[in-house]
Amino acid sequence: MTAAGLDPTAAAVALDDADRLGAELVRFVRLINRTKTQLSKHGPDGLERLAYSVLFCLVHDGPQRTGKLAEQLHSEISTISRQTRSLVEHGLIERRADPIDGRACVLAATAEGVRVFERNRRHRNLWIAQLLADWPIEERSALTDLLSRFNTAIETTQPRMTEPQ
Repeated sequence: MTAAGLDPTAAAVALDDADRLGAELVRFVRLINRTKTQLSKHGPDGLERLAYSVLFCLVHDGPQRTGKLAEQLHSEISTISRQTRSLVEHGLIERRADPIDGRACVLAATAEGVRVFERNRRHRNLWIAQLLADWPIEERSALTDLLSRFNTAIETTQPRMTEPQ
């Protein structure tokens, strides 16, 4: 038995499955990045992709400090500060006094920021609906459920760089 509780044959199959999934995930990330690059070239808002990630966090999770945004987006505070300056200049976010510590500030999406975010979300949803248009509803549902389960596992499991014993 292996550390995962599988016999050697089942462990080999699990590793083969993981290898196939890993290759598909790399392909998926490359395709998503290509799509984002294509869209950002033609986007009317003139914002970098990371700026949209910042806007997403603020719309989805509410007002936050720059440090928390950097942590969420796995980015340097200086990078997030540059993106937030751009978002402020475009009127998509604003600085507000931190309700807990009035000496500090939090960043919050403006009504225009929410509007831009929702417009982009609609475009994304239309594109995804187009991609899945010929999938049966059960398969669309299964994909969503499995991806949610997979994302939860990623969020709650720290990666190990060593071989299991």
